[in-house]
Amino acid sequence: MRKQVQLRELIAELLGSMFLVMVAVSPVILLVDVFNAPVGVAVLANAVAVAFVLTALLEIFGPISGAHLNPVVTMVMLFEKKVGALKAILFMLFQFAGGIVGMVFTHLMFLGDVGSVLTISDTVRNEHVFFGEIFGTFILVLAILLLVKAGSNKISIMVGLLVGGQLLATSSTMFANPQVTVARMLTSTASGIRPIDGMIFIAMQIIGALLAYAVYKLVFAKSGTEEK
Repeated sequence: MRKQVQLRELIAELLGSMFLVMVAVSPVILLVDVFNAPVGVAVLANAVAVAFVLTALLEIFGPISGAHLNPVVTMVMLFEKKVGALKAILFMLFQFAGGIVGMVFTHLMFLGDVGSVLTISDTVRNEHVFFGEIFGTFILVLAILLLVKAGSNKISIMVGLLVGGQLLATSSTMFANPQVTVARMLTSTASGIRPIDGMIFIAMQIIGALLAYAVYKLVFAKSGTEEK
């Protein structure tokens, strides 16, 4: 597999990550801060928006970079030797950069309602909510690994539906993505997360991804189905 880093791949990861953060945050601002809707309604709208837009982003950027858009996905692809170490590091850097840019642009769209371009969040997400990030990231990463292994041509649809559904089925509303988590530390809106909780979220996401990879390797260990 081609592992040389190409500029178009980095741009794809940056743009995809940017739009992913925008769709993860904008519906909550629109519903809660603009329309004064209940947070529960905003979460439902957010799940639908994320499912639709993530599916589109995977279709758009998948042929260019693989559309990881998520450092833990890049991490397991590095383990699988789908990407080299340099490409993995650069992908992660551009994902984090894209997420922060996405948050800036989101705030600019709603500047009259949020009041600032970037703000450190004080939204508390702790205790039992942390476990939601393990489960959400686990199923996301395992699904991606299995779909890639099977050579599925429906990865974008399956992942979009999975993330949209799990957003409503996890106590954390399924961040499941370190770059999205960092970006959401920088908003004062209901979609934010205070940095101390965000760092624990990221630790839980890494644990969930590692558990998914361990299960994946166990399933295919010495089965004779590993690709040479």
